[in-house]
Amino acid sequence: MKSLSNQKLVFSALCIALYIVVMICTQSFAFGQYQIRIATALYGLSAIFPFLILPFGLANVVSNTVMGGLGLPDIIGGFIVGIVTTSIIVFAKRRGCGNWIIWAAVTFVPGLGVPVWLSVLLDIPYLVLASSLLIGQCICGIASVMLVTALERVGAGKLFAFDGGKQ
Repeated sequence: MKSLSNQKLVFSALCIALYIVVMICTQSFAFGQYQIRIATALYGLSAIFPFLILPFGLANVVSNTVMGGLGLPDIIGGFIVGIVTTSIIVFAKRRGCGNWIIWAAVTFVPGLGVPVWLSVLLDIPYLVLASSLLIGQCICGIASVMLVTALERVGAGKLFAFDGGKQ
């Protein structure tokens, strides 16, 4: 059993690292007007590997700390958005929802949640920020569904000894 938890820990660390690398490589448009944060497409992996809820929240903390520059509200807010988004995905998938729920969670939770504090920090109206973030997150939601669907088709959960986190 100890080997199983070690495997999950290593896989979680790899997912955090991948999130950060994707954010670094895409930061030119991840922080723009439409904030297309392709790294948030990785949130969908929690549909296959539910133990990634906390790691993706932590990945968001690291990302916002290193690249965000908007301080503690952005760091804490990003953590909460990462946890809520991945939790919704896990909860809904366990209840039998299709992969459309991944698109909805990745699009609407960050798209409507992040502007709550950004509108205050940047002094930009909420609706302006929400509309632009929703557009960017919609793209990420589609990418997330495509990623998860492809991984499910090849049986990604069974490729790992932890069997998709179902143990």
